[in-house]
Amino acid sequence: MDNMNLISNFAEFKELKNIDKSTMIGVLEDVFRHLLIKTYETDENFDVIINPEKGDLEIWRNRTIVNDDEVENPNQQIALSEAKKIDSTYEVGEEVADEIKLDSFGRRAVLSLRQNLASRIMDLEKANLFEKYSEKVGEIITGEVYQVWKKEILILDDEDNELVLPKSEQIPSDFFRKGDSIKAIVSKVEMRNNNVCVILSRTAPEFLERLFEQEVPEIFDGLITIKKIVRIPGERAKVAIESYDERIDPVGACVGMKGSRIYSIVKELKNENIDVVNWTNNTQLLIQRALNPAKISSITMDEAKKTASVYLKPSEVSLAIGKGGLNIRLANMLTGYDIDVYRDVEEEDVDLDEFSDEIDQWIIDALKAIGCDTAKSVLELSNEELARRTDLEEETIAEVVNILKAEFE
Repeated sequence: MDNMNLISNFAEFKELKNIDKSTMIGVLEDVFRHLLIKTYETDENFDVIINPEKGDLEIWRNRTIVNDDEVENPNQQIALSEAKKIDSTYEVGEEVADEIKLDSFGRRAVLSLRQNLASRIMDLEKANLFEKYSEKVGEIITGEVYQVWKKEILILDDEDNELVLPKSEQIPSDFFRKGDSIKAIVSKVEMRNNNVCVILSRTAPEFLERLFEQEVPEIFDGLITIKKIVRIPGERAKVAIESYDERIDPVGACVGMKGSRIYSIVKELKNENIDVVNWTNNTQLLIQRALNPAKISSITMDEAKKTASVYLKPSEVSLAIGKGGLNIRLANMLTGYDIDVYRDVEEEDVDLDEFSDEIDQWIIDALKAIGCDTAKSVLELSNEELARRTDLEEETIAEVVNILKAEFE
């Protein structure tokens, strides 16, 4: 092996996707100087010349010419007779530069050189990759799905760096195949078994925040500020926003004409419902907005305990609670208050349908079938009579009666 094309030969270890040319040249020179010190005990009289354009490398040794009987260090001195073989005009005291070929170091030294260089390149790439993605934490990246496993997805970025999207950071309804394009934020960067591991997330609130910045220019420009985001990934989210410019309708700007802006975000989040509300430092008003679309009759608050009792008309209760309790859970998260919902009963009786958030619809239908359309009409009958006429189990009847009684207590 000669010294030509050494850079391209050694570069076979890696594609050098994270190492710039000047850094690579520095690594090459450092590795070869280490070999020179190991072989000749010094590298001070050697010139290592690397041509980054052609990809070749030359090593030249500089020695001082001395008389034939005065050579004390063959590495730094050369006999006059040897020098004249190179050029007959050389004289004592002058310097001679001769090229050192790679094969002169021996096969074992060359193999060691390769291993050292490969190790240095890998360490450098890891350090550069770690630094690069540490600076991108919280930013959206787009990659290509390379491998789908049960617990995580392997993704390649535009430089073929490997990124990981764990199952826990995926939206429940996410489904990807190899080759699919995927968006996520960089959640964290860590070292695992001496390898860089870049963790992505699609469930973090920051992912939704970055999507809003991409779709809503007013947020990107700072005219609208996102104050807080709470999510139940894939189900529902609430985004509290604020604008200091009175000419801007922040909610309208985020939703867009006919929902055009919010639609793109909802589609990316696999149809996650997004409620956009105006932020306020008035906690009572914020609770009202957080419980949208329900209309609140009144609120009593305990600021010390961070609790709030919200009273609504019976027809509004199910809206406040939301499907599966999602709306009130998100309202709790957004406001920081533990919210309890109560019916503000004005009528003497309550229609059974108003209890649909607490009583299963099939039970309500069974009671209606025997003519019990209201709470009091049920309570007027004994548990035994209700069980006999509806064929409902006694335990079920007891639970229903307790719920209805609580309404009038």
